[in-house]
Parts: sequence; structure tokens; C-alpha cells
Amino acid sequence: MNALARRHTARHLVLATAAALALSSGTTSQAATRVEGVVAAETPFAGAAITIADADGKRVGVTAARDGNFAADVDGLRAPLLLSAIEAGDNTNCRHNDRPRARCMAAYLPTLKADADNTANINPLTDRVASDIAVSLKYIGPQQMVDGGKAPAADPAAVKRALDQMRAGFSSALGANGVHELADFDPVTRPMRADGQGVSAVLAVINHTRNYDNNTGESSYTVLTDVGFRPIVGLLGAGAYEPLDYPRAARELDDIRNARTRVLVVGDSTAATYERERMPRMGWGQVFQEQFKPDSGVKVVNGARAGRSARDFYNSGWYAQMARFLRPGDYVIIHHAHNDENCDSRKPVRGPADVTNLCAYPNDVSGHRQYPADRPELSFQTALEKYIVLARMAGATPIIMTPTTRFWNADRKTAFEGGDTRPVVPNHITEQNATGGFAFIGDYSQTVRDTARANDVPLIDIDARTVAFANAHASDWKQYWLAIDPKDARYPYYATQSIGTLANPDTTHFQQPGAEAIAGMVADGIRDAPALNELAGALK
Repeated sequence: MNALARRHTARHLVLATAAALALSSGTTSQAATRVEGVVAAETPFAGAAITIADADGKRVGVTAARDGNFAADVDGLRAPLLLSAIEAGDNTNCRHNDRPRARCMAAYLPTLKADADNTANINPLTDRVASDIAVSLKYIGPQQMVDGGKAPAADPAAVKRALDQMRAGFSSALGANGVHELADFDPVTRPMRADGQGVSAVLAVINHTRNYDNNTGESSYTVLTDVGFRPIVGLLGAGAYEPLDYPRAARELDDIRNARTRVLVVGDSTAATYERERMPRMGWGQVFQEQFKPDSGVKVVNGARAGRSARDFYNSGWYAQMARFLRPGDYVIIHHAHNDENCDSRKPVRGPADVTNLCAYPNDVSGHRQYPADRPELSFQTALEKYIVLARMAGATPIIMTPTTRFWNADRKTAFEGGDTRPVVPNHITEQNATGGFAFIGDYSQTVRDTARANDVPLIDIDARTVAFANAHASDWKQYWLAIDPKDARYPYYATQSIGTLANPDTTHFQQPGAEAIAGMVADGIRDAPALNELAGALK
């Protein structure tokens, strides 16, 4: 008899005994209304703090057991119910990105059976469904809905749409793991166990976190990727999923676990893996695996994420998704700066939020750290050093990289356009603007070099390499940076975009040939670093 069956049997015995006692005393017993389920992601959320709120704001709190199971009496609560879970520990911050966020998930239960047991699981799938429901109710994400204090009444059509989109993304993966009757599958109400089987097997091959809202700086909609960080629901807060390829994800999980050496990529949009919808946009990390010999035993884990800075990549939990795989002898490539430069407090709408949550200030011309009083975490060097310390604590080797260049000339305009022959120059330099929006000035690439020297970390100066590459491709640079013909039927996404087209090229991001060229430069940087001879031996 499994644990769930034993628990149900024990409960029914208790209820039967209570009923017999009530009859013998001439009173009537009333059954309790209960909620029970499992809170889990890739592993059970042992000890998670769970809160159940109803339509009137009444709340019940329970704690998950070691296997993720929980149960609560909810007599007197009125549907719908909104459940939330916070991973065990002292950190209870689910919303703000200026400090580390806990891992938090939610679930929405529209109806409640009175005087009966109700199943209500909390997991990454329920969190994305709750996220879609929250967006339909004009919240920026599920946490704002949770923090509202009660379960709002959602349009049944919006709930159905959220469930249908989830099923379209996961039905194949669920079916491959023996989960049947998929037409009405609901990750909240379908009984499950955190045992690596069925739904649990699917959860084991996906990553989960919540995105960053540009305007407020708070956590926003739920993001799901496969274990290799290919987006399932990625840069958009609503809409169709890209179906999970379970066989590929399962193989990749095995490859990551069994690799002789893992190379983790901590970075931003220039390295990230993108949705198929956005092809041919690619980050160099998306194709970096191809630089290694097939039998090298090296596995690249590219967790780079668009829009993230060195501070926020850690605080929002993106690093934690990869770090669970880190082993002694592995490598961590640290590649940030583009979004750390978001330090203009007077930029309309998002300026103050970005300064609070993304911005990190470069060193001064003498190599000294710069940051506001009592805010040392806003030093770019300090933000980078966090990953150096974490890598070394895990027995891994950190590698640090300067940012890739933007295709800009000395006037910070697109180079080689309109008859202008001035070359691409280093451009990760913040100069005090006329309105005083930047608190400090400095050179981000030089700060990376300072950090490498101060911490004795191998450096790949990809800024210098990409500047040279850009100037060598003055006539055909649009084949490398993102400049897509909007009439190209292969890439319908760009028919509706205002940037990344031939008329308005994206001077920061790459298409496939550019990503492959950058990946080759990273490989060359590894070959040129004496401290990385062992890793260089695994390259093609």
C-alpha cells in the first residue's frame, strides 16, 4: 500500500471511529472540508510554508512534509482558493528583486467540495496557470495576486484558456510518463506524488522561476524552460507554449548529471537560448556546445537569460537553477555588463526600478569600486565576485568575460551606415549625461578586467575580439547581428517587429552566424588562457 493510500485509510478509520462515538452519544458527526496535495518542483518542497486564502480573505497556513505532502482543514473557507508555497528557510521574499528572492509558487482552485477531501497541488505547472490567470486579471504576475490577500474570482474562460495552453505544451510529455485522460488534465487537482514518476517525472526536466517586470522591478509572470534552458514559456507573459520535448529533455538531464565536466554559462541576452519563434536570433551560449569534441565529456549548461544583470541574475534565482548541477572540476563562465549599465535614474518609467534592481556601477579610472553610500552590492565588481566565490566554494573554476560589443561608432550610432566610415569602438562606457541620471561614470569592460586581475581569474576579453570582428565585417555585418528581412517567410515573427529588421537592425544581438562566430571566439579565448589548458583540450 503506498503512502497516499495509507494516509487515506488512516483518516477514514479516524472518521469512522468519530462517527461511531457520535452515534453512541446521540450526537451527529459532520465531515470536515479538507485540502491535501503535494508541493514540488524538480524535488519536493520539504518544509515549505503554505498559505491557503479564500474568496473572503480568510487564510489557513500549513507546512509541507519531507515528501512535499500537505493537508489542511478548510472548513468555513469559500471558493475560489488561492494557494501559495514558499520554500523552506528564512527568506520569505517572493516579490522584490533588490535582494535574493525565495522560490515561490502558486495554485488556483476554482471550486471546493464541501465535507470532502479536495486535491490541490502546487508546482511549476500550477504556477504558470496561476500566472496566466493573474495576467488576465491585470496583475503583473502571480505573486501580486497572492499578495492581494484573497482569491479573486477569475473568468472561467480565462481559467480554461490557461489550462488549455498548459495542456498543449505538456500533453506529449505527460503522456510519455503514463499520465492519461489529458483532455481534462489539471496539475492542481490531479493526484500525484513527488516520486519521479508521472507528473513528477515531467517536473524533473523543467526549470521554473518568475521574470522581472521592467516598470516596477518586481517579480512578474512565471517562466518555464526545459532542463537545457530552452524556453517553453519564455519572454512573454501570456500566450501559447512551445511544447516540451520530453525525450530530449530527459537525455539532456542524463547528460548533465553524467558529464565528466560541466560548463555553466552565467549571462544575459547575448548568450541566452531563445524560443523557436524568435529564430534566427541566437545567443552564443545556445551554440557553444558545438565547440567541444563529441566525446569530450563536456556538457554546456547555458542558463543565460535576456534582460538580466549580474545582481538580478542571482537575486531572481536564475543562478540557482544551474547551480544545482555544479560539481568540483566544473567551470562557470561569467558574462555580464549589458544590463548592469541600466543606471539612468531619470529614464522614463523604468529608470528608478532598474537602478534599484539591475544597475551596478563600474569602477573608476583608478580601478576603485563605486557605489552609493551603504550600498556596496551596487558595485559591478562586487556583483561579479559573487559568482567567483560561489564557483570556488563548489570546487569549480570561474572564468570571466568582458561583454560583446554593440555595433556602434564613437557617437554611439550604428557604424558604417549612411556613408559613415567610422569604425566600431569599445562602447561599454557610461558617461555622465546632461540631466545627471547616472550616479557614477566608468568603463564596464575595464571593470571586468580589474575583477579578473584582483581575483586571479582567467579572462576572455570578448569585447576586444568582437570589436575587431565587427570592423572586419563592415560590409556584411548584418549577416551576423540581428537584421532580418521582414518578408522572409521562414521568420514570420519579424514581420511585426520594429527592431531586428533590415530597416532597423539590432546592434546588440545576434543571428545564428553571429552566435556561432562569438562561440568560436570564446573557444579561442579558452585556448589562449594557460590556466584553462585542461578545458582547451576538450575543444574541437
